[in-house]
Amino acid sequence: MSERYLIRRLRQGDTEALREIYLTHKDGLLTLAYSLVHDMSTAEDILHDVFVSFAAAAEELKLRTSLHRYLSTSVLNRARDHFRRKKIRAAGTEADDRAEPATNAPEEAVVLAEQTQQLTAALAELPVEQREAVTLRLNAGLRFKEIARMQETSVPTVQARYRYGIEKLRALLRGGAWE
Repeated sequence: MSERYLIRRLRQGDTEALREIYLTHKDGLLTLAYSLVHDMSTAEDILHDVFVSFAAAAEELKLRTSLHRYLSTSVLNRARDHFRRKKIRAAGTEADDRAEPATNAPEEAVVLAEQTQQLTAALAELPVEQREAVTLRLNAGLRFKEIARMQETSVPTVQARYRYGIEKLRALLRGGAWE
């Protein structure tokens, strides 16, 4: 079904439409949230908050973009809020939850879990702006122009952040030092 049709049904109070939207977008948004905050529990909380706010505002919702971009932007903003609150508190430690591997073979699961752990650690090493650019481009599938609007900067700046982020990830994953 089209997004517009689902949103129209949602505005009319159809909870099944909200369920369909959630099922369509939850996996990608959870991956995006996890890539930004590196904590599965926090990522799930962010996803939950985004959909609660989305459902509450559905009647007044006027999308100027795709639903996917709207929800991705919401996840990004919640992740930023999380980091702001974390800085303010400056206490506590992040849980070290890991995503469940999507495979049935134990050997593949171990390799995938290790690769996921290495990538997560490497992403955490990136400056926030680069991590956002890489994550929004690769996990959310957004274009540089959309990321530039979200980060309130120019497209060339986002492209540079993305390029430098990818280069740093490659160096970190090869075991090389980054200066």
